[in-house]
Amino acid sequence: MTTWARSLIRISNYEVETLQKRLAEITSRRATAEMRLAVLDAEVEVEQTRAQGDASASMMLHAYMGGWKLRKAAAEEDLTSLDAEEAGARDALTGAFEELKKFEHVAEQTRLNALLARTRRETAAFDEMALRKRAV
Repeated sequence: MTTWARSLIRISNYEVETLQKRLAEITSRRATAEMRLAVLDAEVEVEQTRAQGDASASMMLHAYMGGWKLRKAAAEEDLTSLDAEEAGARDALTGAFEELKKFEHVAEQTRLNALLARTRRETAAFDEMALRKRAV
């Protein structure tokens, strides 16, 4: 394999690895955001249950629900933006894999063409030697 092909493949591999790390980081942040939403839902259930048995908690439930709705909306916005970021990262990773495969294909074709050319030269040399022997 030629040095230019090795270099292109090495660079493409690096890009793929970098994008895989980025996607893993986004997936981790997404899991954290989903957990935050689950915790918010659990907290509101606890507060609603507590408000049923406690008059003072019942009076404050309306204010709590207002704050909870704002926190939940922010968490859902984060999740939506992470979904878009994840989709972009997946698209970029797919593109990087395609580029890597193209470079690997070109390198393999170049190697096979060089092998074929060498085989043709050897065959031509052997044919020439055979013609010389026959001529003698």
